[in-house]
Amino acid sequence: MKNSTKLLTVDNQTDYLDLDTNGAKFRIYLLDQNIIRIRSTFDDEFAPEESYALIKTAWPDKTDELMKDERTRVKPLPIDLQQPKEGQYTVSNGKYTLHIYAEPFYMEITDENGNVVHKDLPKRSYVEDDNGRRTHYSQMGDHEKFYGFGEKSGPLNKYKRRMRMHNTDSLGWDAKRSDPLYKMIPFYIYLNCENNIASGLFYNNSNDSVFDMDCEHSNYWLRYSYFQADGGDLDVFFIGGPTVKDVVEHYTDLTGKSAMMPMSSLGYMGSTMFYSELPEGDDKAILNFVDTCKQNHIPCDGFFLSSGYVVDEQTQKRFFFRWNKRRFPDPQKFVDDLKTRGALLAPNVKPGILLKHPDNPDLSKRDAFIKDESGQHDQVNQYWGGPANFIDFTNPAGRKAWTFYLTNSLLKYGITSVWNDNNEYETVDGSATINMEGMKNKKMDDMRPLQSTIMAKVAQQAVHQYNPDARPYVINRAGFAGIQRYAQTWAGDNSTNWTSVKYNIPVILGMGLSGVANQGCDIGGFYGPLPEPELLVRWVQNGIFQPRFSIHSANTDNTVTEPYMYPNYTKYIAHAIQLRYRLVPYLYSLLYEAHVTGAPVMRPLVYEFQNDPHVLDESFEFMLGHSLLVANVLDKGQTEKQVYLPKGANWIDLKTYQRYEGGQTITIPVDMSSIPMFLRSGAIIPEAPHLMNIHKETITNLDLLIEPTADTSFTIYEDDGETMAYKKGQSLRTHVTAHAQPEGVMVDFKREGDYQTKVKTMNLSVYCPRMAPVEVKVAGQSLHRFLKKEDYDHAESGWWFDGETRQAKVHYQNPTTANYQAQLQFTMKDLISIQ
Repeated sequence: MKNSTKLLTVDNQTDYLDLDTNGAKFRIYLLDQNIIRIRSTFDDEFAPEESYALIKTAWPDKTDELMKDERTRVKPLPIDLQQPKEGQYTVSNGKYTLHIYAEPFYMEITDENGNVVHKDLPKRSYVEDDNGRRTHYSQMGDHEKFYGFGEKSGPLNKYKRRMRMHNTDSLGWDAKRSDPLYKMIPFYIYLNCENNIASGLFYNNSNDSVFDMDCEHSNYWLRYSYFQADGGDLDVFFIGGPTVKDVVEHYTDLTGKSAMMPMSSLGYMGSTMFYSELPEGDDKAILNFVDTCKQNHIPCDGFFLSSGYVVDEQTQKRFFFRWNKRRFPDPQKFVDDLKTRGALLAPNVKPGILLKHPDNPDLSKRDAFIKDESGQHDQVNQYWGGPANFIDFTNPAGRKAWTFYLTNSLLKYGITSVWNDNNEYETVDGSATINMEGMKNKKMDDMRPLQSTIMAKVAQQAVHQYNPDARPYVINRAGFAGIQRYAQTWAGDNSTNWTSVKYNIPVILGMGLSGVANQGCDIGGFYGPLPEPELLVRWVQNGIFQPRFSIHSANTDNTVTEPYMYPNYTKYIAHAIQLRYRLVPYLYSLLYEAHVTGAPVMRPLVYEFQNDPHVLDESFEFMLGHSLLVANVLDKGQTEKQVYLPKGANWIDLKTYQRYEGGQTITIPVDMSSIPMFLRSGAIIPEAPHLMNIHKETITNLDLLIEPTADTSFTIYEDDGETMAYKKGQSLRTHVTAHAQPEGVMVDFKREGDYQTKVKTMNLSVYCPRMAPVEVKVAGQSLHRFLKKEDYDHAESGWWFDGETRQAKVHYQNPTTANYQAQLQFTMKDLISIQ
């Protein structure tokens, strides 16, 4: 065992600081004012830099060529080494100070106010055991919360949890207890409840590892947490706060923001294994599904095509890149028929190529596969369907071969959506050799979760290479830190039960806090019996708020889960999905926010209300963006629902329009139609009334729901929704700011960008809790006030006061000017006194 207990030497290289101890060597970078890198190794020398996870570096890296389209090389802050007293050194990035103690050796980080935001465990900070496992121990206090950790089951706060970092194919996983799952993101947010300060730690290590958050206890060391990796360096990035929101933004500065997916990715995506496993007529079954959705007033914008489309007729094995022509006689016509209906096709592909696959020899010849331990032969491992070779996405030859086959079997039909499935690489021998950008010095155990991440990047690049103007829509099941840059993800093959409905929420919220804003879970449950009607309705009502929304099933009782399968309940499901489509402008703007700042789309209450101690452990209520609190019905047979409304805002029940003060728990009645939603004071929500298909319809009418009792702002994002033109400046950001004043409400609209909006009519719904306006002006022009709703509805412009909702309803033709104002004046009109 090696234990770093004594500092031996300190060497200031200006760009970085080298430390040598009686255990590990350390190299420290001040990457910026929010990020400090502490890299350690127990080897004689540091290994070459080789990271697929980082998009911000201050050092040369072996992956720079592959990552050149997204990586930024910065100059680190210079090291100004201070020695305030004997046996202690400090370096500062201007916001945080790293304290280095000589004996016993440990490090501590403090903020500008002297608050300790991280502290190693003295005498046991960085340790290598006799099995080569490397552990970083951190000291804990008495009041901590831990969030993030990527895709993890159970409640949001992972205090007292021990979690394994590993990628598995977790069919039928338990949403409350199963661990590990499909993705591996070794990052967490630490919130100290005593001083309300948040910070984060990211371990850039893709070996199998373990987090223990005060589950293990020893009287010799008191309270501590640790990260333990089976191999590789302990490469720790401290991420500064002080808020949870800040930590997420700074972490995604390091590992990347979420990809800007096409707008249609926010639509309902139909999916089931059932249709693509029919002996014939699978194409007609899928087209009929889309048509039946439309007949039932259920919007649908795509279909995730399961792998049955490549089943070989003779062997009944899945031979990817080869369509089953009995099930899909004319792939081009099938793709075109779906497009005619306003639906995209996202075919399923998997990285394991069976030995019986006719194209296996060609892929081997192209040097596409992972090699065995000797590095001389293709590694063979068990896979779904039998022995298989696996594509090595760290090999330029593997990436090139995969791109060739993707292009010639899928992209040539006009497909721009790729569904990467079963890509955990779980069964590949850990001692197998991977190419690692030509270095050929890495074992599979070192890079396992990164294969799936690079697979997503290759799909994205393949679409661009074939059609530079197309905006890729990539869906990934597995991945490592940074997967958000390339793919929308989902939490794999969940179980069909009420536990999944409920605990899938914190799974998604935890992913959002781990940088993956665009995530979802299979609605209705993937694995298990057909969901009962109430369960399906509640699942859909919850799922409509998830960034990825797909009803997907492989039921165990010879059934298929469809949104219209229970005729007496279809109206509830149709209503819920229509609500999602109404929210598409809001969701798309939130996706843009995630693309720019890293902010989650679905947000735990602690993200928005960190100052309220009552929300720190809340796992099931959440915010959709800044403005909307969702408190769905999650238990069977509920007739009433308790809802906690966070302190720091006032809230409006969007069903009853009753206003509540924050910081209290209320009880509301619920029935089968209930989707409890509460509007936050200071909310701005853009909506698209009557939208039923994103592909075929243009949003020409935009509703804007505004709660102006607290000053607020929101950016409405627009582009063409499907091409890469937004990268060339063809986008529009409308910055909407609402100010509440004693004499009225001022709503400012400021536009930025070259995209010409398609919105012709603006409809404002402005909450006026105290009194109705006396006058409304838009762009300096006074609008006519209507006393009858029917007259207002038929007018081209004007306003009307809805007394039931306490909203001033205003509509007008969208001005062509870059900036304008809408003014609601509240001066009391005297109807009594005679002058």
